Amino acid sequence: MSFKRNYHSIADLPAVIPVFPLGRALLFPRGELPLNIIEPRYVAMVDAALAGLRIIGMVQPSGETDDRRPALARVGCIGRITQLAEMSDGRYHIELTGICRFGIAGELDVATPYRQCHVDYQDFSADLTADPAESQVNRVGVVAALREFVDVHNLHVDWESIDLASTEALVNGLSMLAPFSVREKQALLEAPDLPLRAEMLIAFSQMGLARHGSGSSTLQ
Repeated sequence: MSFKRNYHSIADLPAVIPVFPLGRALLFPRGELPLNIIEPRYVAMVDAALAGLRIIGMVQPSGETDDRRPALARVGCIGRITQLAEMSDGRYHIELTGICRFGIAGELDVATPYRQCHVDYQDFSADLTADPAESQVNRVGVVAALREFVDVHNLHVDWESIDLASTEALVNGLSMLAPFSVREKQALLEAPDLPLRAEMLIAFSQMGLARHGSGSSTLQ
């Protein structure tokens, strides 16, 4: 599947969406998030999405919890299914392409096995266009923090791809991939603009490296 549909305004977006609560799994506008869909309730969610607008809302639980129905964070991001592979046992591997963040206005009482929410995009209408503040981002600082983290943990990074990535893709991609806590990741998602998200990303990376140096766990 390819991402062909254009969303020109928040009026083009659905007011009620299925939501997939998943801790430490962030989606940003224009970002890409691969997901393995195993649980029957989420297989049903994908089936319903494919029959409709192919849209799913990604949202974190509001805290570390193993409950089957955790409280939800107040902000998430909708994505459109742009890649799909169906396994022989009925499971799916999908890829969501991010469209716009949302605020949860309320959860619906529904008979579906998956949860559905009424959402509001008003505070995030700027998500529908590429971030205009890229030039204000401390890209050098972001890359330096990444290099230090990679060196400490002996990771392999395709630096050529990093150099070629747009600043928005770099900051949001690292925010999605970095193994921060649920709370830290939620703060990155809710950052009002890209420069602030970049500064938070640097700060969280430095805090994680400090914890690692003191003998505690890494970036969690």
